[in-house]
Amino acid sequence: MKNLFLFVMLFLICSCNSQDKRPLVGETEYQQKLNASYKDATTSPLKKKDLKDFKGLDFFPVDSSFIVTAQLTRTANAPTFKMATTTDRKPLYKEYGILNFNLKGKDLQLTIYQSQDDLRDEKYKDYLFLPFTDDTSGNESYGGGRYMDVMTTDINMDSTITLNFNNTYNPYCAYNDKYSCPLTPRKNHLNIEIKAGVKAFKKH
Repeated sequence: MKNLFLFVMLFLICSCNSQDKRPLVGETEYQQKLNASYKDATTSPLKKKDLKDFKGLDFFPVDSSFIVTAQLTRTANAPTFKMATTTDRKPLYKEYGILNFNLKGKDLQLTIYQSQDDLRDEKYKDYLFLPFTDDTSGNESYGGGRYMDVMTTDINMDSTITLNFNNTYNPYCAYNDKYSCPLTPRKNHLNIEIKAGVKAFKKH
C-alpha cells in the first residue's frame, strides 16, 4: 500500500512538471522559434505587461501558395544611403537587387537591401533585408509593413531565390515604441493581400 502511495505521488509530480513544459506554440518550426524568442524575457521585444500574458503570436494559416521563386537582378554600383527609421537613427544600407516573381497570377517586384553595418558582423554578414507592405497592411497585418530575412547563401547559381511569405515577421516597433525600425520604402508595396506570416499584434 505504501509503495502504491509513492507511485501515485511520483506520477502526479511528473504530470505537473510535464504540464509546465508545454510544447512551443506554432504550426511550423519557424513559428515555434519566433514564439520562443518572444516568450523569453531576455530576447523579447514585448513590454512587460504584454509579456506577462503572452501565449503566442497570431499567424495567418500556413499556405504553400505564398512560397515563390524569385529572379534576382543585382544592382550594380549601388550607392550607400541612409535609410529612414521610426526615430532619428539613419542606418546605412545599399540596394542589393530587384526581385521579380509571380504570386497568385500577378507579376510583382520588390527591392532587397543589404545593411552596411551587418557586413561587419560575422553573425549577420550574409543577411539581406526585405521589407514590404501589402493590401493587408494596417488591417490584418501591421501598418508599417513586415520583414523577411533572406540569406546571400540561399541565392542559387541561376540567380533565383525562394521567398517564403509564411516566414515573415513584424518590426519590433509593432510591439514596443522604444525600438528604432527601418521604414518600408513606398516602392516595396505589393498590390495584393499577403495572407501569410505574422498578423498585427493586439497590445494590452
